[in-house]
Amino acid sequence: MTVQTLRMPRSGFARGPVPAVAGCYFVASFAALGLPPYLTEILPELGDRQARWAGVLYIVPTVFGALGAPLWGRLADRFGRKRLLLRAQLGLTVSFLIAGWADSLATFTVALVLQGILGGTFAASNGYLGAALQGPALSKALTLMQGSARAALVVAPIVVGSLSGWLSPHRQYALLAVLPLTAALLLAALPEPEPVEQRRTEPEAAADDTPPVVSLKTLYALEFVFVFSTVISFPYLIALVDDRLPGTSPALSGVLFALPHLVYLVGALAVHSAFRNRPRAGIALGFACIALGLAGHGVAGSLTALIAVRLLLGAGLTLGLVCLSVLAADCARGRAPGGMFGSLEFFSKAGAVAAGVAAAVGSARFGPAAPVLTGGAAAAVTVVVILLPTLNHRTRRSR
Repeated sequence: MTVQTLRMPRSGFARGPVPAVAGCYFVASFAALGLPPYLTEILPELGDRQARWAGVLYIVPTVFGALGAPLWGRLADRFGRKRLLLRAQLGLTVSFLIAGWADSLATFTVALVLQGILGGTFAASNGYLGAALQGPALSKALTLMQGSARAALVVAPIVVGSLSGWLSPHRQYALLAVLPLTAALLLAALPEPEPVEQRRTEPEAAADDTPPVVSLKTLYALEFVFVFSTVISFPYLIALVDDRLPGTSPALSGVLFALPHLVYLVGALAVHSAFRNRPRAGIALGFACIALGLAGHGVAGSLTALIAVRLLLGAGLTLGLVCLSVLAADCARGRAPGGMFGSLEFFSKAGAVAAGVAAAVGSARFGPAAPVLTGGAAAAVTVVVILLPTLNHRTRRSR
């Protein structure tokens, strides 16, 4: 499991709260990540027989999560990161219970809106960690958090599908509400993180005078483009596989979908060690791998070719996520972590929403290959921009 694989620095906080926070995020993410793929089965039970609202409702939690994340982050800085992390877990519990017992499309939609507004466990968890850690310790903790997200993304849909024979995905919302509730109970035992500023050594304090590798605005832009270029390939990948390899089993299609996330789980620690001191090079290489991998999806015509381009995309995904974590930890020095990570979550979710819209429009007009080609083009442009000498000069001077 990722919590065991990504070893943390030898500090009391790292050995206890960090793995606990990551584990609780993994547990609480099951319903949020595992149930949306089954909206086409849920909505007919609520009166939408053709599941026409599935595409819209898929992004409703993301949209409202993006709108709420900056506010919750600032409130965490003011009232305490642990309190707001508990609020996020309890918010998911309430929204999942409402969704599971909803008897109309309107009530179910309200539940998804509440999931977005009251949730935000990822940003809340990162804000909690950012209040107590800095530098390599924080970037490794953020890498661990991304590992929890990838693991949940791989495992949750499989578990939900397996349970569907006994309990419909709709009612599973109510059942799985016990998971964020359990996470909240576990997190209640954790300490309020001690602010980094109260325990810095003189060398650490002097290091704060060093400008970050990239400006905060650049970090937000990279986050948006990264999420856009990767997420855009998700919704219509199964359709693309069916188009290229007719008759492919659902199980094999699921494995192809999961491959990039499995690459992250296997390689994130090694990538962090290799690129923690050169994240700009790592993020540029990551976008290059994403561009090449997505372009390869457009021409791959065999199972071997699809596996190869999925692995290449996984390499780019791993490089990008890890190096974005390093850059985020660098930018967090001297800043209120709740507000910063809340804003970062806003741009991440905005990228996901933009990707979903672009994927739907592109696929409808140009076929299932359009989303991967659009994402590849966005990644390729980003590589050029990152490597521009003027951007190098500007970002090294700005904070």
